[in-house]
Amino acid sequence: MEKMTYAAAGVDIQAGLTLKKKIAQYAQASFGPEVLRGVGFFGGLYEFKGYKQPVLVSHTDGVGTKMKIAIALNKHDTIGFDIVNHCVNDIFCGGAAPLFFQDYIASGKLNPGRIEIIIKSLADACREVGCALIGGETPEMPGIYADDDYDLVGFIVGVVEKDQMILGDNIKIGDIIIGLPSSGLHTNGYSLVRKIFPDVKTLNTGYLELGRTLGEALLEPHRCYYKTLKPLQPSIKGLAHITGGSFYKNIPRSLPEGFTAQLDSTSWVIPPLFRIIQKAGNVEENEMYHVFNMGIGMTLVCSKIHVDKMLQSIPGARVIGQVIRQSGDTRVIIK
Repeated sequence: MEKMTYAAAGVDIQAGLTLKKKIAQYAQASFGPEVLRGVGFFGGLYEFKGYKQPVLVSHTDGVGTKMKIAIALNKHDTIGFDIVNHCVNDIFCGGAAPLFFQDYIASGKLNPGRIEIIIKSLADACREVGCALIGGETPEMPGIYADDDYDLVGFIVGVVEKDQMILGDNIKIGDIIIGLPSSGLHTNGYSLVRKIFPDVKTLNTGYLELGRTLGEALLEPHRCYYKTLKPLQPSIKGLAHITGGSFYKNIPRSLPEGFTAQLDSTSWVIPPLFRIIQKAGNVEENEMYHVFNMGIGMTLVCSKIHVDKMLQSIPGARVIGQVIRQSGDTRVIIK
């Protein structure tokens, strides 16, 4: 009888161990003195101090099918920024500063070179926002994933003083909604995009209005708003990260019950990428606003007296609407 081994079953333990040593080197570049144990130990140890009434804020998310674009184009050096920035934006909607981040990269067959590129982008993204890449996992799962496929998930923990949380409780009728520009699709709507543009040839097509190929535009990393908005936190009443479900799903999460966001779609210019997708897929306008961010990656609510400060401090920001009293079940109106 043939002797069975883990390697014969599709799992290379030695390759995984070698990779972990390289991962540890990248992760350590994001460490501060508060990290007592990071990658390589059984759990990340983080010494937490310096807050009077700390509220820990956690979040888990994935890059989603945007990774299929990265795989098709064999470009993986920005995907780490996507998940880190996505997670940091989400916890900052509650006012939290990022503390530490962990990743989960599962694949059908371990590709050490590719994983190393992804980990480097994760570490670079964490370092940019002062967050420690404290641990992660890179399981090899033949039979669950095809050899070339992988999944990237992120886990983040942040902290905010209890009296500095952004919960939207003090939002009032007449408050102003400001839109912050996105860098592209961010990490949402890619299942529809891949249906419209199903092959590498279409992804490698150049567009004059984009100044690059479609694939390059689609892989533009998710923008992080944390460092820009953090100094303005005391004047921010509510934040909504425009992710899956776009405006209609996310903005109501930042508003108290009984309030509606009324947006003026003519108040910002829709980037060409969204119109290219809409035309190629014959997608209705209403569907576009339900699926894509349409050029607005985050919205914030503030009092009228703080509008000028916001617009002067946030590059590309513009007033896109206001808070009105809710009528019926409608929480978002786009005109």
